[in-house]
Amino acid sequence: MIRWLKAILALLVTVALTWALNTRFGSVPPFGKFLSPFRGFWRNGETAADFPKQQTLTLPGLQQPVQVRFDDQRVPHIFAQNDHDLYYAQGYLTARDRLWEMDFVTHVAAGRLSEIVGKDRLETDRFFRRMGMVYGARKSLDAAMADPTVRTVLTSYSDGINAYINSLTPSTYPFEYKLLDYAPEPWEPLKCALILKYMAFDLTGRSDDLRLSNALGKYGREVVRDLFPDYPLREDPVIPEGTPLDFKPVPVPAAPAGFEADYSPLVPQNQPDPELGSNNFAVSGSKSATGFPILANDPHLQLNLPSIWYQAQLAAPGVNVCGVSIPGVPFIIIGFNEQVAWGVTNTYADVLDWYQLKFKDNTRREYWHDGRWKPVRRVVERIKVRGQPDRLDTVLYTHHGPIVYDRQEKPFLPQTPILHAMRWVAHDAANEFLTFYRLNRTRNYQDYTAALATYGAPAQNFIFADSQQDIAIWPNGLLPLKWKEQGKFVLDGTNPAYDWQGWIPSAQNPHVKNPPRGFVSSANQFSANPKDYPYYLNWNYGDYERGHRINERLAHMNHVTPDSLRVLQNDNLGLNAQLMLPRLLALVQPTQLSAAQQQAYQELGRWNYFYDAHATGPTMFELWYTNLVKRIWDDDFGKATGLEMRFPTRDRTNTLILQEPNSRWIDDTRTPAKETLTELARKSFQFATDSLTRKFGPLGPKWAWANQKSTDILHLAQLPGFGHMDLDVGGGTGIVNATSERNGPSWRMVVALGPQVQAYGLFPGGESGNPGSPFYDDMIEPWSKGQLHPLVFLRSPDEKNPRVKAAWELTR
Repeated sequence: MIRWLKAILALLVTVALTWALNTRFGSVPPFGKFLSPFRGFWRNGETAADFPKQQTLTLPGLQQPVQVRFDDQRVPHIFAQNDHDLYYAQGYLTARDRLWEMDFVTHVAAGRLSEIVGKDRLETDRFFRRMGMVYGARKSLDAAMADPTVRTVLTSYSDGINAYINSLTPSTYPFEYKLLDYAPEPWEPLKCALILKYMAFDLTGRSDDLRLSNALGKYGREVVRDLFPDYPLREDPVIPEGTPLDFKPVPVPAAPAGFEADYSPLVPQNQPDPELGSNNFAVSGSKSATGFPILANDPHLQLNLPSIWYQAQLAAPGVNVCGVSIPGVPFIIIGFNEQVAWGVTNTYADVLDWYQLKFKDNTRREYWHDGRWKPVRRVVERIKVRGQPDRLDTVLYTHHGPIVYDRQEKPFLPQTPILHAMRWVAHDAANEFLTFYRLNRTRNYQDYTAALATYGAPAQNFIFADSQQDIAIWPNGLLPLKWKEQGKFVLDGTNPAYDWQGWIPSAQNPHVKNPPRGFVSSANQFSANPKDYPYYLNWNYGDYERGHRINERLAHMNHVTPDSLRVLQNDNLGLNAQLMLPRLLALVQPTQLSAAQQQAYQELGRWNYFYDAHATGPTMFELWYTNLVKRIWDDDFGKATGLEMRFPTRDRTNTLILQEPNSRWIDDTRTPAKETLTELARKSFQFATDSLTRKFGPLGPKWAWANQKSTDILHLAQLPGFGHMDLDVGGGTGIVNATSERNGPSWRMVVALGPQVQAYGLFPGGESGNPGSPFYDDMIEPWSKGQLHPLVFLRSPDEKNPRVKAAWELTR
């Protein structure tokens, strides 16, 4: 009897354990499935030997055979006989390497993360739905699908992705599906549009309008005009100053009578990182060693694994292009063909505004505009939450756009906050897909400008060079036709005079071709000096230092080679430190410092302003400078004021430190004593050195900039153990090599045009999205060292190249 009881008990324990290991509990995945030797993560292990050197794959959706060659970095070089097959194959092969990544990004953009991970992401989902991501994606997709060429591309690309999805079984799902315990769903063209809208959010979804309106209400227009000027003291714009206009400007809408918004207790909390940016530059043949233009681009985005970029070559009748794509979007986004090269940086144009609303009553079903009550469109969002009932969220839409923030977030805020509608260019229809289709096939400057005509968002500085000796740059996209400062502050949502009144004609967007200085460049600075350009684009851009350093270097360069531009991409000189450190050192009396602090002071005085990985100077300066800025502005613009505001710009802050030691803003209004600039400089220096001593011990090699900055490349879903932490790299915010804690050059490319185009490139990751593959992160180490790899560019699938390692055929 006892034996029977033991057997029954053992059976029950086994059944219970089996059930538990194959059941998900909240956010904990079913580890039985995950650890299973038959279908678990073990099946995702991959060696270089597992990749077939010769293979024929049968894909029923193809019309004709497609030849694919893989180089030694596993980059596919796709040769098709028609557009349909080219993009079908691109979709299939991209999904083969990056399916989970592209699927996950669409879930983020569509506000569907809760379906995967549960209630912890509910507010994230709610936010992206209230941003109108799907709303904007559908409008742009409708416009794109009306073009038969783009419709063919998006449909065939999606079919190729689905062909790969349909070939999978639970045992062959990408690793993350197994860990998070869900399955891929069919792909559709809307997902391609969603990924572009997510990029638009990343690069144009940031706004300080509400914070500036709070500052305006607290301090008045004169103070705000002084501390937040429309154009900085130091600037080196994208379009060289003095560039003549080649167009007759259209009339600009008249500025209506002044409107001052109420205080805004609800302000954007889920904004993209302000440090996202990029560099691009091109030199003319007159400055290059080859006699032909050379172009470089390094977009600065969040550093993740899998990488945001996927390398490929796409060849079919009428096109042979190489570079990087965005997984989930067809075409090459940044790249080159035999005649041209192009790249992009963010323009920082103001394409997102907020409108203060007036509702008829607390039901919020009608709002006042243009002298009458207009109906509010109510959209009920059903958010699926894993393991819980669906949640419903009603989003209110006006003709301006959706109300994104409408909830009490802090206990001291009023119960009925002022609400604002968001006007955002990403909600307007445009055909970015057609732009990239045409760019991939561009042969000359005329083709390039024609391609840009259909581009909408995110607005980008499109740089260009061709083998016909032309170089150019166009800050391009849908740019609202605004009166001066329209959108710098919250706008009156009741008055139609404050609405957007159309667009700057695309041919009148800022641009320059073959400037006398022999180069073009951009680094997220002002597009043009307002004295030279007739339209208002924004009041605030990226700090000028990167752009100025690039222009300074390029102006002195001659006999430029691709390696010259690679070195420039990795330039670590900090112009802000070069400008400000002598002043900060002069403000501090060393005799007032401890012995350890004096040692740090002397060491900092010997620093050469380069943000190299092992230098200690940037560690001390950045902590000192940042703390000093906080001490100056925090009492007046920080959270203790009870209002959400922003600090004045770095240019204005530097002017205060350099030239206005007796400014009223120096004193900390929270203390009875009156602080001086010298006192704040000394205290912030002591804070920096004491903090570093506590963190690293006495001044020494541990104070290295790489240790303090700690650049990390995290897994896209922040799964622990699948990223790279504490990379040994220099650079930083405001540096040409803009490698900060989590952002940096996501792709470095240099292209030398000429009779035989030569290109070099690298991104911090690998072609594969599989953590079990040797090609998951194989490019991180050379990227960290600032190296570039020659890019394989084949003229035909049969071209002999020692770096081609595999030849596949895709057939029906």
